[in-house]
Amino acid sequence: MVEIIDKLATWFQQIGVSESITLLLLRICILLAMFIVALVIDRICRKAIVPVIRKITTRTEFKWDDYLLGDQVLNDVCTLIAPIVVYILMSFALPDDSIMSFVLKLCRVYIIAVFMKLLCSVISSLYAMTSEHDRLKNRSMKGFYQMLKLAIICIGTIIIISTLVGKDPMVLLTGLGAGTAILMLVFQDTIKGFVAGIQLIANDMLRPGDWITMPKYGVDGDVMEVTLTTVKVRNWDKTIVTVPPYALVNDSFQNWRGMFDTGGRRIKRSVNIDMNTVRFCTKEELESYKQQPWMEGFEATGNEEVNLYIFRHYIEYYLRHHPKVNSEMIMTVRQLQPTAQGMPVELYFFSADTRWLKYEHLQAEVFDHVLAMLHKFGLKAFQSPTGMDIQKSLS
Repeated sequence: MVEIIDKLATWFQQIGVSESITLLLLRICILLAMFIVALVIDRICRKAIVPVIRKITTRTEFKWDDYLLGDQVLNDVCTLIAPIVVYILMSFALPDDSIMSFVLKLCRVYIIAVFMKLLCSVISSLYAMTSEHDRLKNRSMKGFYQMLKLAIICIGTIIIISTLVGKDPMVLLTGLGAGTAILMLVFQDTIKGFVAGIQLIANDMLRPGDWITMPKYGVDGDVMEVTLTTVKVRNWDKTIVTVPPYALVNDSFQNWRGMFDTGGRRIKRSVNIDMNTVRFCTKEELESYKQQPWMEGFEATGNEEVNLYIFRHYIEYYLRHHPKVNSEMIMTVRQLQPTAQGMPVELYFFSADTRWLKYEHLQAEVFDHVLAMLHKFGLKAFQSPTGMDIQKSLS
């Protein structure tokens, strides 16, 4: 390298170039040569080494290398190699003066910035990897990784500033201590969101895909995303609501995940019976009932049986043998306190399918059957009289 520089300097002097211009031309030639070398190394890495690494990672049985050695990470590594090569070559080939010192300083700043981008890409790869892990894919880890990126950016920014001003990074950190209150005021939502996110993750309070309801904030839908500053929820009416994470910690919200995990969704609904139709069954009715398969397990109360009691036994049998009802969970048909609107008979059971449409279809199907079977037991549903009822009574 030294011999080449001496030959160039001699040649410039032979053609009549002054000494000052010769030094300038020599520096330009050296810089061009360095950039060409860096470009060649960059091309070699991208066109030769990276394809080999990709083939190796695709053939391995492990999944972590597919993420940590993904396209973005390898691209950032190749981007980092070129400035490092230029920096090393300039340190040896060029004289140490004020201009050279400034160029090297800019080169260090660029290397730090690219290295920060590389670390952020690695964190993104880790997030993608943990998002598909069986134990972690249902955890809201995005806010945690966002905080790591924010910490890297803050540390990298401090190092860049210290490099430009020629100060120790610890001196800058000491100076920032006086402005901590201002920083906390500016980033209060981020800090509160990070703390709330840790609580949500540690206590397993919220996962992406959970159905939550929070009437105070108009939330009733599935959780789409949990970040440092927002929890994004898609409501059932397809609107999107964003709520700060600390609101979920400070206020109460209802999470329906437990319902889906248990495999049953509760149906708790009653039909009002006209108490004037509650009576003892006749002997003929009892004989006809005894011949029905649903009388299996019937516990007689005496010589006379009330039609409402037999009707409740029939509904329990009907629910217990319904294919869409979860028979392993609590199931009962009970009477509630009589009111002016009749005798409420409540059906308490669980749907085997927790999906909303299937749940509503089952609920409607069961109560359609209940209303249609009332007259079989001599019962009627209570409803307030309408104008047609009054007209018929007067005619």
